[in-house]
Amino acid sequence: MQGVKNHDRPTAAGPPGPSGSVGRPRSPIGAPRRGRGRGTYRFLVFALPGAAVYVGLVLVPMAMAIGTSTTDRNGFRLATSFVGLRNYGDLFSDPAYLQTLRNTLILSAIVTIVPNVLGLAIAQLLDRRGWVFNAMRAVFFVPVVLSSVVVSVIWETIITDDGLLNRVLRGLGVAHPPGWLSDPGIALYSVASIMCWQMLGLCVVIYLAGLQGVPQELTEAAAIDGAGPVTRFRAVTWPMIAPAVTICTVLLMIGGFKAYDQVKVMTNGGPGIGTTTTLAFDVVVTGIDGAHIGYGAAKATLMLVLIAAVSFAALRLLRRREVEL
Repeated sequence: MQGVKNHDRPTAAGPPGPSGSVGRPRSPIGAPRRGRGRGTYRFLVFALPGAAVYVGLVLVPMAMAIGTSTTDRNGFRLATSFVGLRNYGDLFSDPAYLQTLRNTLILSAIVTIVPNVLGLAIAQLLDRRGWVFNAMRAVFFVPVVLSSVVVSVIWETIITDDGLLNRVLRGLGVAHPPGWLSDPGIALYSVASIMCWQMLGLCVVIYLAGLQGVPQELTEAAAIDGAGPVTRFRAVTWPMIAPAVTICTVLLMIGGFKAYDQVKVMTNGGPGIGTTTTLAFDVVVTGIDGAHIGYGAAKATLMLVLIAAVSFAALRLLRRREVEL
């Protein structure tokens, strides 16, 4: 009986081998190592195609543009020589480029501030339940999904000298309506207004998402404590939507610095000489239309550095503000 009991007692031996003998227990030490290897392999399989596209279409052209900016390469001349930083020095002594930089800064400031303020105000009004408010959200977001070229063509037909807007103004008794795109004093602001109109819906949607993430309990508690609408917004809502403010500000700022389609379609850099020319438009005109490839590459490189520096500074300040709030 004792022999039978010992025979029936389970052992820690592994499964029988091919010849029927009992093998040694398997060690689990190699299992995590094999798991890590499979995880690394899967990561590389999914990451390498995207990384290759990014390197080939972004980093390599960027490095080539930076290298070209140190030459006097010209599309009408085969000979190319190294000029170092001379192109960059010529930029800051070029009055036309300084005017272009000023136009871009003004445009970017308007496009960053106006949709932010109006978008937050409209989002507050639309932060309610009902099919009417849902429909209004869709209406405000429609311009965002349209092409910038399409929007520019539509608005150009409306605000040109003989467009719909001026015809309406003449019908109301205005003898000499403004030249929205032909007056050098207001053409840049007309372009900025159209960009603000198109980007407004994006800010509305982002701020709506932020407002719907504000806990209702905090707002109700502030109201019970006697806080008015302005105080509740300043003490409760404003700190809670700080990430939405960061997203909208950075996106709008980058969009203002990269403005090209609207200028090309509506004003082509005019009226006059360079009154609405932006950095992106100037890069294309210099490097492609004028065939001054080296000088245009220097402008593109400086534009890249400027956008990166401004975006980094804005993110740093706004992130710090999120922590402080």
